[in-house]
Amino acid sequence: MTNVHPSAIVSSKAQIGNNVTISPLAIIQDDVQIGDDCFIGPNAVIYDGARLGKNIKVYQSASVAHVPQDLKFKNEPSLCFIGDNTTIHEFTTIHRGTIETGFTRIGNNVLLMAYTHVAHDCIIGNNCILANVVQLGGHTHIEDWVIIGGASVVHQFSKVGRHCMIGGGYRVVQDVPPYVLVAGEPLKYEGLNVIGLRRRGFKTEQVETIKKIYSYIYSKNYNISQAKEKIREEFGENEFAVEIIGFIEKCKRGLSGK
Repeated sequence: MTNVHPSAIVSSKAQIGNNVTISPLAIIQDDVQIGDDCFIGPNAVIYDGARLGKNIKVYQSASVAHVPQDLKFKNEPSLCFIGDNTTIHEFTTIHRGTIETGFTRIGNNVLLMAYTHVAHDCIIGNNCILANVVQLGGHTHIEDWVIIGGASVVHQFSKVGRHCMIGGGYRVVQDVPPYVLVAGEPLKYEGLNVIGLRRRGFKTEQVETIKKIYSYIYSKNYNISQAKEKIREEFGENEFAVEIIGFIEKCKRGLSGK
């Protein structure tokens, strides 16, 4: 059974699942899909193009799938996907995609704290946490299990590797490779996200391998090309070496802290 408050404005064209609660003064536009067991808080607006999975909580005055803040945008159709079990706190703003990709996508089990902004064409993986007032520029790609501290900003087109932690109040203007902890102004490599890795079941020998790989990457004695060669010589086809080198080779904005 779906519970819609009489003051909510819900389009008859919207597709609403079972056991959905829509609170007072919420607005649900035409081209919207909301899965089972979702909660839409008071004054929240779910715009055309929103595709919400199951068990999603959208708290008061949040805005989901609004039009991009891109001057090239001509109101072309695009989408905004929100994965299962994601929580979107108050005053968060999420914009749908532009013609360049066609969508913005947020994964499963994501926590977006109050006043977070997710711009057009962003991708956020599963199990991520963005603390209060985190701001993502357009086309940002955040991989799985990333934590971004409060009031940090991420430059458009930047990429953040999985299992990273970014401290609060900093600017991310270059790509952040997987498994690391970064902080400071300018952003610096502060070692591995050891606590996060241990919480997720990484073994001591795996953590030590990753640490050794980054000791070459962030060594003052090697440039990136030399570090990659050293890693290949020592670790061969080790899964972490392959992943980290692959990430670095795809960097378009340079490597944070290097």
